[in-house]
Amino acid sequence: MDQQSTINESSGGFYHLIIVRLHHVLSEVGRAFTLFFQTLVQIFRPPFQFDLLIKQLLLIGFNSLTVVIVSGFFTGMVLGVQGYIQLKPYAVEGSVARFVCVSVVKELGPMITAFVLAGRIGASITAELSTMKVTEQIDAMEVMGTNPVKYLVVPRFLACSIMLPTLTIFSTFAGIAGGFIAVVTLFDVNGSFFLLEVQKNLFVGSVLISLIKATSFGMAIAAVGCYKGFSISSAGGAEGVGVATTGSAVISLIAILVLDFVLNHVLFNILGMM
Repeated sequence: MDQQSTINESSGGFYHLIIVRLHHVLSEVGRAFTLFFQTLVQIFRPPFQFDLLIKQLLLIGFNSLTVVIVSGFFTGMVLGVQGYIQLKPYAVEGSVARFVCVSVVKELGPMITAFVLAGRIGASITAELSTMKVTEQIDAMEVMGTNPVKYLVVPRFLACSIMLPTLTIFSTFAGIAGGFIAVVTLFDVNGSFFLLEVQKNLFVGSVLISLIKATSFGMAIAAVGCYKGFSISSAGGAEGVGVATTGSAVISLIAILVLDFVLNHVLFNILGMM
């Protein structure tokens, strides 16, 4: 009887822990969406701080260009090698150009770019804002009548939403170039034939899908990064900043994967885009 009571108490404690964790997660999601909608509202309210936006565009876009191009290039090379190896047993290795083009444009171009920016920019945004929160700079802004969302979140949100699609274009071209170099140099595929196949399979609709995904990923990265930076307690200290920064990168990666699944279903199955 005592053993059964202990088991029941353990089960009850386990379910209570699950409920508490679920409530915490849902509360976090609710607060994150609240900040997201506040940001959308503040975007269209004056004053429009173009100087802050330009600064964030340079920090997020220009400083990330090299790593995005390198990542895209080697992703394309891996796709080219693996695509050729997998297609050759079926005697359709000539389709490797189509495989590389479609994979990079519709899927891996925006995904790889988003992953790079989630680790580099998303974590940086969280670290910067959480440090300001810990040192009570954000509280000081509120005391002086400055809206922290308007001043801090909006420029970063817009910059991520603009620069991630822009960087995705560079990543996509780098990926196709990487696949071209890989299959032409390693497997003696005709370069003119490869480029002709890329031209045949590079559709406006595919590019539009890539840009829609990239814009959504950029919004998610900025929203998560800013929320994690704002949500830290002022008493969190350096340890809290580190925890928030790590959590921001992890949550951003998960959000990108979830968004990619949802967008694939909506764009391809519901809207019928190709």
